Amino acid sequence: SHEKTCRSVARESESVVVSVGYRLAPEHKYPAAYEDCLNATIHFMKNIEHYGVDPANVIVCGDSAGGNLAAAVSQTLASRSDLPKLRAQILIYPGLQALDFNLPPYHQNRGVPLLFRERAAFFALQYLNGDALHMQEVLEGSHIPPDMRLKYRKWVSPD
Repeated sequence: SHEKTCRSVARESESVVVSVGYRLAPEHKYPAAYEDCLNATIHFMKNIEHYGVDPANVIVCGDSAGGNLAAAVSQTLASRSDLPKLRAQILIYPGLQALDFNLPPYHQNRGVPLLFRERAAFFALQYLNGDALHMQEVLEGSHIPPDMRLKYRKWVSPD
């Protein structure tokens, strides 16, 4: 679905673009998509000379679920000393937070297509376990234990 965009980016930026076709939920539950992206990135980085790419100029990018995957791959590779360091990550409307679907952005964007609060929760559940059975608990926030909510409130809160 993104081939034309990838080709355009490659042409306009005179770059090599590697687009990973990762397995999709709900048929392939977490961590399938993450593993696909991580393995493809590691393979590329280990064979970078073959592609004629400067190891200092590697960027990972993704939109929506792909933004989540790009962030996860970046975090995993940050501690790898056997691979070149990533230059940057580009995250386009990434799904990064499934702790609290009651934060202001979910309410502010509740009528914006593709950003519906219920849809975001549904897709998060599909990605994690392929089952939306606990949708109401997720929307209410009762899927997070109180101690974890306290631990992360510095980063995930309406404030």
